[in-house]
Amino acid sequence: MTDPAGGEARSLDRGRQIRFLVTPTGVRVAYAAVGQGPALVVPAAWIGHLEIGWQDPAMRAFFAPIAAWRTVVAYDKPGCGLSDPWPAPQSLDTDLEVLQAVTDHLELDRVDLLGLSMGAPVSLAFAARHPERVGRLIVYGGFADGHQVASAEVRGAMIELVRAHWGLGSDMLADIFLPDASAETKLRFAELQRRSASAELACELLAQVYELRVDDLLDRVVAPTLVLHRREDRAIPYRLGRDLAARIPGARLVSLAGRSHWVYVGDAAAVVREILEFLGAPQGALPPEQAGRPPARLTARQLQVAALVADGLTNREIAGRLGIEERSAEGHLERIRQRLGVRSRAQIATWWASAHGD
Repeated sequence: MTDPAGGEARSLDRGRQIRFLVTPTGVRVAYAAVGQGPALVVPAAWIGHLEIGWQDPAMRAFFAPIAAWRTVVAYDKPGCGLSDPWPAPQSLDTDLEVLQAVTDHLELDRVDLLGLSMGAPVSLAFAARHPERVGRLIVYGGFADGHQVASAEVRGAMIELVRAHWGLGSDMLADIFLPDASAETKLRFAELQRRSASAELACELLAQVYELRVDDLLDRVVAPTLVLHRREDRAIPYRLGRDLAARIPGARLVSLAGRSHWVYVGDAAAVVREILEFLGAPQGALPPEQAGRPPARLTARQLQVAALVADGLTNREIAGRLGIEERSAEGHLERIRQRLGVRSRAQIATWWASAHGD
């Protein structure tokens, strides 16, 4: 994977950089890469912001164990975050052009995809139309027909609420996406939405979600596929994930506990474990070891907790961020101390910075 000389970059948190590419349509798109090893491309979901989203410790904690084995590549959808607007209403073809532009820019002849939420149908369509370019495919909280996400009345009401009052709309979407999250996490997510896109663009892209259809492409997906879905997902019904797994040849369905659609909230460690296993990472996958240091075999959940400790969060804040009990956070912290052979939170933070430094 290369990045042509002359690309504009901004350093961002432990080696992650934001750069820009230009699509065939002439739109400048922001993308970021972090980690090591073969690329794992994460297509843009509904809306997002590479810079602001990465400030959330829970997001960094989710990707930390994955980035220990893969170079995670993400990008902002046109008009969102740091990417320039698209010159016309966006569609599935827009999403596929941008995804192909990212993989071409990075000279990725064959790539693994992690499609989260709206990124799932985009990933499925890319895998169906370009089977020679997709090695493995993971979809989480996905769907094949946007009309099935909610009734026509609910879909219309959501779009109208976002159009009339983006503040109230973003708050309601936070409640739908993150029912198990703390009030602080919901506020942060609502703010992320408002800072990622205007009300007008949010309406356009939400309508696009509801109009997306890739059900006619599912039988053309030949890449090994893992379908992950939480049983009580309030945003994208579980039955839609089950339908994907049933209709994609050879796909494997893993049903997960939880109601939150946003992958970083709730038992995110369970999602990480399934992803790493499917991608072939060894058991006890750990971050890069430094010369002269003994191996520290932390679980995916312990890596998340260590990342949050390094960000200065208290046990209560860690519990709220990850959707677990405070005593569970305390238990994870004690096991981290034992495995690392340290006594203090400061030592854990030092270990984390050393293991994930530039």
